[in-house]
Amino acid sequence: MIKVTVWNEFLHEKIHDEVKKVYPDGIHQALAKGIAGDGIEVATATLEEPEHGLTEERLANTDVLIWWGHMGHDQVDDAIVQRVQQRVWNGMGLIVLHSGHFSKIFKKLMGTGCDLKWREAGEKERIWVVNPAHPIAAGLPEYITIDSEEMYGEHFDIPAPDELIFVSWFEGGEVFRSGCTFNRGQGKIFYFRPGHETYPTYYNPQVLQVIQNGVRWAAPSGAAVPVRGNHQPLEPIANKG
Repeated sequence: MIKVTVWNEFLHEKIHDEVKKVYPDGIHQALAKGIAGDGIEVATATLEEPEHGLTEERLANTDVLIWWGHMGHDQVDDAIVQRVQQRVWNGMGLIVLHSGHFSKIFKKLMGTGCDLKWREAGEKERIWVVNPAHPIAAGLPEYITIDSEEMYGEHFDIPAPDELIFVSWFEGGEVFRSGCTFNRGQGKIFYFRPGHETYPTYYNPQVLQVIQNGVRWAAPSGAAVPVRGNHQPLEPIANKG
């Protein structure tokens, strides 16, 4: 069983009626319901919980953390960001969604500004699968069409991805690297672009399939833990001078 924690600010849904209509129980609940099952167990956490719901105990019992944030990036405590970063270094998977590109944790792990072009015009997005052999693309068609979404456009200020899986085209003409993977320490990171709060993107079965595939890919593999620091020789050293 893969243990997933879906983290969401849960701010828009409380104060913006337009968002509340789309996600009455919060984006985190829609995601949790959409990806749970088939060996995936899901819990949720939100910004206004103590320690943002990301206690040492919770993170220790999380194989993959999914992160959605937007208007509350600056409200995330730096100590919690450091805690999450350490867990990623130690092997926890991290999936960053949509406007989470500007979250403290994503910028910290990328080491760049993570800025981009954007426009909210309810335009068509076509997400092309450019790496169909990748496990995150399993079971998908050649492309995913989303009828109404916010546009993100290049240049996306991130390091060159270890793997590029999806590229988006938008009705207004822009393109965007919308599915990227990275390795940091023992942990695997997947950034996936779609998911603006005013559109029902997280009810789309193919979008949910991508996230579910991402969870399975990012989950700890059970690989040996590296040994570092001062180390005694494995064999006798003849020349001790």
